[in-house]
Amino acid sequence: MTGTLGLVGGAEFTPACEAIDRALLAAAPTDRVVVLPTAAAFEHPDRVLDRANHWFAGLDASMVGCRVLGRPDALAAEHIDVVRASGFTYLAGGSPMHLRSVLKATPLWDALVAAWRDGGVLAGSSAGAMVLTDPMVDPRGGAFTLGLGLIPRLAVVPEAEQWHHERMHRTLGLAKGFPLVTLATGAALVRCDDGRWVAHGDVGIYVDGGPAALDVLPSVL
Repeated sequence: MTGTLGLVGGAEFTPACEAIDRALLAAAPTDRVVVLPTAAAFEHPDRVLDRANHWFAGLDASMVGCRVLGRPDALAAEHIDVVRASGFTYLAGGSPMHLRSVLKATPLWDALVAAWRDGGVLAGSSAGAMVLTDPMVDPRGGAFTLGLGLIPRLAVVPEAEQWHHERMHRTLGLAKGFPLVTLATGAALVRCDDGRWVAHGDVGIYVDGGPAALDVLPSVL
């Protein structure tokens, strides 16, 4: 059993994501959202949490900030317990490389995966979406690197409309043997708890450089 998974193209906690956030809240067993600003550790994480708090209050939900900013925080029992008990966990955007380095092979990552497998909702926006896959797009050049691997054999390009054509062409050319998903800002790809994939907004799916359909996405996680 797993819960719902949302891969969001960016602009989290803004009107661009209202439709997808309402859909994720409807799928969650709770209206309490645990937000990790880890990827924004060097970009005013408290502002991310303030924005999230205001945003979810407007959606008749509550927000709990989990200030996991460095690797020691991902080993702290108080954070692990919050994430393990969460029915809806949200990974905000920022640096995917930092987010990966903080969460990889930690008890907090194990708790996050366990909460999702127990039927909770897990959402990641921008960097938060990128790290959940393996391979992961390396934002420094558009090649591929190791991700956290919750979703194997898949890669995600968020905020795809901001990518230069040549950079996107290179990334598509390197994506061999696995689907590559492009997400416009505010768009989302959702894996429902019954295993179905649903696209919201401007979502592109490619295999070996050519367009493909939803049915090429991993069906078993």
